[in-house]
Amino acid sequence: MNRILIAEDIPQIVRFLTKGLQAQGYSVSAVDDGNLALDLALTGQFDLMLLDLGLPGCDGFSVLTELRRRRMPIPIIVLTARGAPDDVVAGLDGGADDYMSKPFRLPELPARVRLRLREEHAREVFVFRYGDLSLDIRTRQLNVAGSTVELSAREFSLAEMFLSHPGHVLSREQLLSHVWGYDYDPGSNVVEVYIRYLRNKIGHARIRTVRGAGYRLVEVPVAVTLAAAVVDPMGHQAH
Repeated sequence: MNRILIAEDIPQIVRFLTKGLQAQGYSVSAVDDGNLALDLALTGQFDLMLLDLGLPGCDGFSVLTELRRRRMPIPIIVLTARGAPDDVVAGLDGGADDYMSKPFRLPELPARVRLRLREEHAREVFVFRYGDLSLDIRTRQLNVAGSTVELSAREFSLAEMFLSHPGHVLSREQLLSHVWGYDYDPGSNVVEVYIRYLRNKIGHARIRTVRGAGYRLVEVPVAVTLAAAVVDPMGHQAH
């Protein structure tokens, strides 16, 4: 089931959109604030975003610009009462995939959503590669410097998050929400525990801690091999 994020601050429009899209079989979440819309879109848990330009907190143009600056590939359809050509051009130049001027007919929206989702599926990546790492999401196998490494389900989700955002700093909250979901205890140290597990399997140097910000997947010199990731029976890293 495709997941759609609606960023719109007018309750009547949210209800209208939600009802229509759920009738088409989509899973729908809605927010009425630009900052929250940005945070949720950055989790990578949504397949498409409907974005109003006139949001409080952080306007739609800013949300769009920041998502594209961070190279988030989520398809974005701008919903706006601003029908002026300059606004349309600014939205499309800013990285929007499509736009619809309010008011619009409901049958038109699902058609545009289906089109953008088909386009996204057509360019979907099944193998993420970064340096000598590759992760096949179909077989759920991770290859490290030519060797296959077995991953648990949680380790796989964590590796997928890093390899789909190589070089980006990912916050603890982003990793927690992507791998464990929003209902997980934010006070838990589970992210740190699984970062250690993943480091033990791919090499400690590949996941760098960015103090106060999160973690980043980095390339390592060819000379650094899996020998750096050998662990003893108690799970401690060898030195």
